[in-house]
Amino acid sequence: HGYKGDRGDLVVTADLLQRHGYGVLLTAMRAHDQSEGDLITLGNEEMKDFEAWYQYLLTRDDVDPDRIGILGESMGGALSIQYAAQNPNIKAVVAHSAFATFADTVNIGVEAQTGLPAFPFAPIILFWAEREADVETSEIDATKWISQISPRPVFILHGGADEDISADSGQKLYDAAGEPKELWVEPGAVHHGLEEEPFESEFERRVVSFFDQYLRGE
Repeated sequence: HGYKGDRGDLVVTADLLQRHGYGVLLTAMRAHDQSEGDLITLGNEEMKDFEAWYQYLLTRDDVDPDRIGILGESMGGALSIQYAAQNPNIKAVVAHSAFATFADTVNIGVEAQTGLPAFPFAPIILFWAEREADVETSEIDATKWISQISPRPVFILHGGADEDISADSGQKLYDAAGEPKELWVEPGAVHHGLEEEPFESEFERRVVSFFDQYLRGE
């Protein structure tokens, strides 16, 4: 799920994957949903959450450890890329509306949500984010992480009408990724809106086909 989101944001996607025979673990990062924590650290601490979920999957008899994929939306998409770069046992990655870099996202967000110019407001936000979360925002860069995933496959999905995270982010991620990789930018779709009408059938076809190919070998 994305920033300030919850597990419910992915129920539709989880349902379609389940209907196609996949087991799905729906998760909520720290400081979201019913999870503990007060601070969102944009990956600095959240990677511990991802690792805990992965270790939990390994305890289940109904999970094939050689066929574990990951799908994330928005911030969750970027952090899914980050975790897959760290864990070579994640076999396939789908990132929907993920940001390329945190700095780009803040610039776009300031302009889209307030109508104000990115400068000087975006640098102020980045300044306080670094101090609040104890992170270097320049290091929150999914284009660096995604380059480390190959030869495992990645599928980048983005809406061309996304006002929260520019479709340029999707293109930057795709360009930075190694093979095999896929890109779908839908001109009329908004932020993580590809699973909604009128795109839901194509979303289902593409995502399921991707996982079928790389997790099932079909």
